[in-house]
Amino acid sequence: MIEFELAPEELQAVKEAHEQAEKVVRPIARYYDEHEHESPDALIKQLWDESRQGRGMGLGMGVGAALRIEEACWGDAGLMLTNPGSGLGGAAILTSGTNEQRMKFLARFNEGEPKWGAMAMTEPGCGSDTSAIQTTAVRDGNEWVLNGEKIFVTGGQRAATVPGGLIVVWATVDKSAGRAGMKPFVVEQGTKGMRMEKVEKKLGIRASDTATIVFEDCRIPYENILGSPEVRDTTRGDTAGFRRAMATFDATRPIIAAMALGVGRAALDFVKEELEKQGIKLRYGTPKTKLTAIERDVMDMESAYKAAKMLMLRAVWMMGQFQANSLEASMAKAKAGLAVTRITQKAVELMGPLGYSRKWLLEKWMRDGKINDIFEGTGQINMLVVARRILGFSSRELK
Repeated sequence: MIEFELAPEELQAVKEAHEQAEKVVRPIARYYDEHEHESPDALIKQLWDESRQGRGMGLGMGVGAALRIEEACWGDAGLMLTNPGSGLGGAAILTSGTNEQRMKFLARFNEGEPKWGAMAMTEPGCGSDTSAIQTTAVRDGNEWVLNGEKIFVTGGQRAATVPGGLIVVWATVDKSAGRAGMKPFVVEQGTKGMRMEKVEKKLGIRASDTATIVFEDCRIPYENILGSPEVRDTTRGDTAGFRRAMATFDATRPIIAAMALGVGRAALDFVKEELEKQGIKLRYGTPKTKLTAIERDVMDMESAYKAAKMLMLRAVWMMGQFQANSLEASMAKAKAGLAVTRITQKAVELMGPLGYSRKWLLEKWMRDGKINDIFEGTGQINMLVVARRILGFSSRELK
């Protein structure tokens, strides 16, 4: 039986996350949107202290964690992504690494000064088609030598430049093997041969740094490969590298869905509050043919939000139960990406010129929301995954 009910301490944590989003994060959201690449140091220190006390967002693997992330993004999605911690790199280490590697690489995120982890997969000539990855990893004695360029690395600037950070880099050990040759490697901050090339200027989530990272004869210890270096998984007659990459996405896509829901709910809540100020009440239970256009629009926004939330909750619950959730993760991510895009666009439209202006945060939420339909697998890619899972087709049969 699927159970979404939270324990009292989890409910309290979600409540505290909302209060922080409302009182601490929301008031500075516009400033850091307009001052892209300026670091919110005071907030980062507060978040780091909370994480060390066990009260932070963390990576999260259950319903409570996802709801805290939703609340944080209700405050501001870009600032939420500045949260110090292992990030997407940590997700890859959890799904692909050994127990020894998890202890070695993740323990640092509970001590010392703030530090960040990131994951690098996308390349200039490779987005959704991971089989086209060109970054190489060649073994040289007790080391791997990495060469290549990674773009759109979320949190890449901090992970590559702040002491203690790390980046999980997906590279191929055998180009002729396609996806079969994909392997994840941990590159620690300060490693010679890794450099941050630039930081992107973006449409939304501007407080979050998105970087280009270049690897030139970057040497890392042999043991920094996550999982087996073998190209073929002899136990299944297939390759393990691509499956580990997808397992990472199965863990992170529901979290992206939770982020999208936070942004969407921020816009939805704002619209309902403004309508109430103007004396417009939503007549729930009234036949649709008797509703006003505004009432129908807002109720459609609410239904999109609730449908996406149920899919997200199911996916994160399964993840927390260590159940296979590839289908559910892709369904949640695809639906939430669509929902937040439609909700925020409709919110701007309903509020008219002021909704389009910078007086309110609505236009910012519209910009922030769109990324959720793009990163961690585009909406189109996730719909393909859903179709393949349901219909039983392979990636070769359904493209």
